[in-house]
Amino acid sequence: MFFTATIFGINIPFSKMLMPEWMSPEAMTYSRFLFGAIAFWITSLFVHSEHVTTKDLGILLLGAVLGVVFNQGFFIEGLMRTSSSDASIIATVTPLLVMVISFVFLKEPITMKKTGGVLLGFIGVLAIIITSDFDQSGRTPSTLGDLLCIGSSLAYAFFLVLTRSISKRYKSVTIMKWMFLFATILTFPMGYKDLLAAKIFTQINHAAWGSFLYMMIGATFITYLLIPVSQKRIRPTTIGMYNYLQPLMASVISIFLGKETFTWIKPIAAILIFMGVYLVTTSKSKEDIDQLAQQEEIRRK
Repeated sequence: MFFTATIFGINIPFSKMLMPEWMSPEAMTYSRFLFGAIAFWITSLFVHSEHVTTKDLGILLLGAVLGVVFNQGFFIEGLMRTSSSDASIIATVTPLLVMVISFVFLKEPITMKKTGGVLLGFIGVLAIIITSDFDQSGRTPSTLGDLLCIGSSLAYAFFLVLTRSISKRYKSVTIMKWMFLFATILTFPMGYKDLLAAKIFTQINHAAWGSFLYMMIGATFITYLLIPVSQKRIRPTTIGMYNYLQPLMASVISIFLGKETFTWIKPIAAILIFMGVYLVTTSKSKEDIDQLAQQEEIRRK
């Protein structure tokens, strides 16, 4: 998840460079769906084939709607209508949403350690966003844009909780080939025209194509291949915490590219974020608490 969050964070300035000059948000979103579907289905030819039950296909369809279509689509559309700062701040509610949803549906406990980790990470991200100057979009926040970004975070939170059990039964390639196929089919009427009209396919620009290929291979194929691998091993709340790393990585890349200046608050914010991730990662899960209760019961007997 650290690797995934790093790739997503680096992709933020690259995506900004592509929109809207080289691609519309609709074209960018649909290109990721289409590329993901093709890449995962081709990859599936080289791994052991798995039979997916009809019930699980239904879960994967819902997961595609939440984790691919709504998550990516709402965020890109929201970003076009509001400021990047607002969008980034709203995205930081994801770990909180995941924590609450996991408590309701998976009975994951909300401990003081976990809550403290979420708050520490939030403070760190907020410090980075407030002191950053890489948002040069010139957009002013809008209610619709902010609501779309909230919808994106909520969809991703439900996606992490919904697909956790699926991730333990199937390989990443199997999960993602179906999810991206569903996403591509569902959004075909809205996305294919914008994709065909994208300027990037009619003019050669090395910087634009470099950003585009990074977004396709890195921020689409590799990241979505790794997310189910993480879901097998760590809890949804912990996965959600790694969202806090994305603004940090975006800020680091912007400093490296000369689009942002280094300030003393950034390493302090980074420490807060890593401390928050550590606290959530090491907090007790439902399995841990159940195991301790069983051991205590055995000891008493």
